[in-house]
Amino acid sequence: MVEKLDNVDLTILKILQNDSKKTTKEIAAALNMTISPVYERIKRLENDGYIKKYVAILDKKLLNYPVTVICMVSLRYHNEGFIDKFEEQIQELPEVQECFHMAGKVDFFLKINMTSLDDYHDFVRVKLSNISNIGVLESYFVLKEIKQSTEFVI
Repeated sequence: MVEKLDNVDLTILKILQNDSKKTTKEIAAALNMTISPVYERIKRLENDGYIKKYVAILDKKLLNYPVTVICMVSLRYHNEGFIDKFEEQIQELPEVQECFHMAGKVDFFLKINMTSLDDYHDFVRVKLSNISNIGVLESYFVLKEIKQSTEFVI
């Protein structure tokens, strides 16, 4: 059973989502606590699923992925089997960084980072076109990224 979070747990989560490289010692010092109880709390937060994993956020431009595409997908058929199959096929495409099943005019929202427009064209032509249930595909190209955050307000 997942326990209710107290203010110390929430503060630990705030610290780690801002900088996951903070050591238990540094977190304990910020909380005016000893290391051992902070360590135990972090382990519990991990085990309870509040902390899914620790990652490094990379600079896409330095890695030569300057093109961000928002791809809106509408499916031809909407029964459960077709939706499940689409979701499985999207999971197999490493180019798709995020995929959301939507309510509204489109069925899925994909976020894709590419090295160039030509690479995106090839991705659509070779990979997305192999997903037979796609009815409509609309691509929107990001001109400027205004805000990017992975932090929750807690």
